[in-house]
Amino acid sequence: MPHDPPRADATAPAATAPAADAAPSPSPAPSPGRRPGGAPVPPRPRGRKAVLLTGALVAALALLALVSAGTGAYDIPLGDVLASVQHRAGLGGAPLDRVGESVLWNVRLPRVVLALLVGASLGCAGALMQGVFGNPLAEPGVIGISAGAAVGAVAAIGLGLTFFGNWTITVCAFVAGLVTVSAVYLLSRNGGKTEVVTLILTGIAVNAFAGALIGLFVFFADSGQVNQITFWQLGSLAQATWPKVLAVLPCALAGLLVAPFYARRLDLLALGERPARHLGIDVERLRLALILVVALLTAAAVAVAGVITFIGLLVPHLLRMANGPGHRFLVPGSALAGAVVLVAGDLAARTVAQPAELPLGVLTALIGSPFFFWLLRRTRRKQGGWA
Repeated sequence: MPHDPPRADATAPAATAPAADAAPSPSPAPSPGRRPGGAPVPPRPRGRKAVLLTGALVAALALLALVSAGTGAYDIPLGDVLASVQHRAGLGGAPLDRVGESVLWNVRLPRVVLALLVGASLGCAGALMQGVFGNPLAEPGVIGISAGAAVGAVAAIGLGLTFFGNWTITVCAFVAGLVTVSAVYLLSRNGGKTEVVTLILTGIAVNAFAGALIGLFVFFADSGQVNQITFWQLGSLAQATWPKVLAVLPCALAGLLVAPFYARRLDLLALGERPARHLGIDVERLRLALILVVALLTAAAVAVAGVITFIGLLVPHLLRMANGPGHRFLVPGSALAGAVVLVAGDLAARTVAQPAELPLGVLTALIGSPFFFWLLRRTRRKQGGWA
């Protein structure tokens, strides 16, 4: 009796099954740092770390403000500072003696509040500038705001202008800073668009021209005016008063309140100009709006405090290293951290070389320059060169 031939499906090993019958392998999931099409996505703020950093910055700012208000040639204990503040706020406490009240409320607190406003303005302006240019090495002075404001102040001093009384230097510096950044923006436009490279190169040229104008004013000024110009250019909060605080307050508050509303659009701009346009961002209008906000913040700060460098460069980059590049934390966080750095810097400027006082701009430059050099080296090493 013949045997049935063996069935192929019973004896063939599973490995010989046709490849077409195998289940298709699932497509790899997109990388968490990229969109499905491959475009990079700016990391979102890391919620818990952002909250912790914000709390730490607020606590550090409050502590530094209280310590700075009580430290100086006339020391005031921390408890007495708190008691006087509570008394003025109607929350109990007790006033200091006549001299202590005068020193605290007419000398120390205006200086602390002005340092807070100027530091917050410069830190926030630096974060916005780095977002606009897409470069962590950018800072407000790149587009000539600080140099333009310096020209206005030096011109007011050198020409002996007094049409606004004690406010003449401040008003001239503020107006000149706004005029300079407007000139840089208009000169860099071509065909209805403004390229980042053209904007930077125009800013460099305007900075050089502003430096030449400052040199001319110094050359023709007398010795008293030269001393005043030099002191202003070095940056200082020694002349802080409540009227100066009120002068910078509207500009600082306006810029600091408006800036966070651009955080999401800055995150989209980080993808590149073309992807940002495809996602509905008017890049040219965004750039113009942010440059105006930066000009408002920086010109107001420089007008009342002189030229203080490196705050806008260092602060945003340090926060970016701590919590990533998401602008929803970076913009307000840079304002807080800038205030912390400048309040601490002003305290150091007043106390390191007592009874003399170091210029605040010199102190920030002494600390900021080595950090900037390290930042350049780090960036070059990560990119494998500049080419």
